[in-house]
Amino acid sequence: MTALTGLVFASCIIMPVVPAVTPAAMAANPSILSELGNAMSQIADKVKPSVVNISTSKTVKTPRLSFNDPVMQKFFGNMQPQKQKVFNLGTGVIVSKDGYIVTCNHVIQGAEDILVKLDDNREFKGKIVGMDSKTDVAVIKITADNLPTIKWGDSGKLKTGGIVIAFGNPFGLSQTVTMGIVSATGRSGMGIVDYEDFIQTDASINPGNSGGALVNAEGELVGINDAIFSTSGGNQGIGFAVPSNMVRNIMESIINKGKVIRGYIGVQVQPLNPELAKQFGIRDEKGVLLNDVTEGAPAEQAGMKRGDIIVSINGKKVDDAFQLRNQVASTQPGLVIELGVIRDGKPLFFKVTVSELSPDAVASAPEAVSDNIMKGIVVQELTNEIISQLRLKKNTRGVVVSGVEEDSLALGVMKRGDVIIEINRKPVRNVSEYRKLAAKIKKGESVMLLVSRGGFNQYITLGAQ
Repeated sequence: MTALTGLVFASCIIMPVVPAVTPAAMAANPSILSELGNAMSQIADKVKPSVVNISTSKTVKTPRLSFNDPVMQKFFGNMQPQKQKVFNLGTGVIVSKDGYIVTCNHVIQGAEDILVKLDDNREFKGKIVGMDSKTDVAVIKITADNLPTIKWGDSGKLKTGGIVIAFGNPFGLSQTVTMGIVSATGRSGMGIVDYEDFIQTDASINPGNSGGALVNAEGELVGINDAIFSTSGGNQGIGFAVPSNMVRNIMESIINKGKVIRGYIGVQVQPLNPELAKQFGIRDEKGVLLNDVTEGAPAEQAGMKRGDIIVSINGKKVDDAFQLRNQVASTQPGLVIELGVIRDGKPLFFKVTVSELSPDAVASAPEAVSDNIMKGIVVQELTNEIISQLRLKKNTRGVVVSGVEEDSLALGVMKRGDVIIEINRKPVRNVSEYRKLAAKIKKGESVMLLVSRGGFNQYITLGAQ
């Protein structure tokens, strides 16, 4: 299980929707409890055969220990990095009879070997079909026929308060089932992945649940469990699942196209606040402000301009930038979307033909220079939302580690969710400063970082090979 200081990957959630029953009604009619229990058992029996245990292994290098103290060097020298096998447990869901399985990207990322264990105890070697770190969705395949599958549900129909059931393998305990409700839908700005539209649930989720099924009362797949918010690493009643509609789009794109295809219109937007709304003559703060339009991009060709306020997409209100970005990204290139805009206080509508987002146009997290010890440490800006999620002081400045790549010397030392505050005693206030300071480190040099981890500051040294 990997953590984003407070946000922990390893949640496998599924919850069934059942009729609301009051305690008084139960007391008056005890058979209601039996009926509810039978309904839950039927859902579990229906779903469990399609839920699999995924175990992976990979070889990593332990960091080299470098001593500046001559006495320490005399006795210990500079200890060379050692190779060791690292194992990881997760969950997956069978979605086709011929062996396609959906899971989380972080469950299989960097895996050298993948072992898939079915509910009937059969074991198969898994092969990676495709991975998408920007939604944390991955597809693997096993060689088998006539496998039990799960029925897809429509995550867009989920409502807050609806009952759902989570299936997974927490701590390696296979086929664990938990129940809860949909705490919220459309959660974004969490800093977990680039494209966020999470289902939030209070179903019990723990390490090992990642990639598991979240189902509704009909036993239909409505989400893939992805992460939990926790200060202890265990369940605290706040879990997140990737909605099934997003998972299905990503999966079909990977299987049919060999890559993830996303829509693109070439705009940059920012949220509205009271001051901006006043300046632009807007009575409320609904919508997003267009602060840049890429030259020659679909939005410019359609006539959109900087300063436009986007208030709707295909007739649906736009409340924030995440919603707009997700909907555009999920639109197939070539299709036309209608954007409702307010310009100079007047409503306008623009027909925009969506094009394909090229890989180099993807808003990915900046990375340090690849020729030194900082290679493979992927960082992103420390937003107010992330500061809140990580429970940091409001005035905290730095960059948050969103990932550490497999070939990085920092693997096993730096963790997802670490906040880098200083590099060699020089403050890091944003990604730009991080990159400049990281670029000054020469190949072969060590570096000292001041890092906030779990709310506590600590110095960490990275020694070069």
